[in-house]
Amino acid sequence: MTATTDTTTDLYPTRLTAAGDVVERQHPTVWGTAADGPFGAAALDDHAARGFSILPDFITPGEVTQYTAELDRLATDTSLRGDPRVVTEKSSGEVRSIFEVTRLSEQIDRLSRDPRLLDRARQLLGSDVYLHQTRVNYMPGYKGAGFYWHSDFETWHAEDGMPAPRAVSCSIALTPNYPYNGGLMVMPGSHRSYVPCVGETPENYHEASLKEQKIGVPSEEAITELAWKHGVDQFTGPAGSALWFDCNIMHGSGNNITPFPRSNIFLVFNSVENTLTDPYSAPAPRPEHIGSRDFTPLR
Repeated sequence: MTATTDTTTDLYPTRLTAAGDVVERQHPTVWGTAADGPFGAAALDDHAARGFSILPDFITPGEVTQYTAELDRLATDTSLRGDPRVVTEKSSGEVRSIFEVTRLSEQIDRLSRDPRLLDRARQLLGSDVYLHQTRVNYMPGYKGAGFYWHSDFETWHAEDGMPAPRAVSCSIALTPNYPYNGGLMVMPGSHRSYVPCVGETPENYHEASLKEQKIGVPSEEAITELAWKHGVDQFTGPAGSALWFDCNIMHGSGNNITPFPRSNIFLVFNSVENTLTDPYSAPAPRPEHIGSRDFTPLR
């Protein structure tokens, strides 16, 4: 294991008053080795180069059915109406995301500790891990709104106080991801470039940004440069597939105007050697259900 990340120097400044230069990433993507877990050496090299890995059939068809029923239960739970952990679509009012889902679902809490996930997260990050953020996402047919291009780390650094890009997300598809139903798009290799964003973070900005983010998004010029340099790939595959992706990769999704819904379980693992400090570019940390400050290692 390596030493805890230095928090005294901000290597990734953002929310600037004027456009800043793209910053070369100062930290590795893969911190462990092939001896540390289930990814082989070639798979780790590929993940380090592209910034993401797609694992088909990551969970079984029976588990897909089980977790789909759990998502349906959560979306229709009347006790959660008005709960700040529930984010609704800006236009339709339908449930968009439910945060801190491991506190609301014993099934998903157990899944987060499953060796299929935990061993990979520890291997990629080279240490014990904790859950920085958990949620389930819903993108209904015809009404599901997309999310503009962004780096998760930029937000977690600016608004949560995550020092370094030593976190990895796992998105488990519970519905088929087609090229046309709002599937996640990623720019392979873009995780090696950190794009500062312009604009001061408003107080309680999370209340608006989780529905539609307007601050903490890169400029069209930066997106264009990255897209021409790296291209755009997409997470497609059957229900049960999993996408593991680096916290700094540029990604986004389009609206779903098809009849085919899309839903997933989303778990963010952060290294216990990269725990949160004060936000780097926001007046106060976001609420606990969005950026956890319980750094207890998962077991």
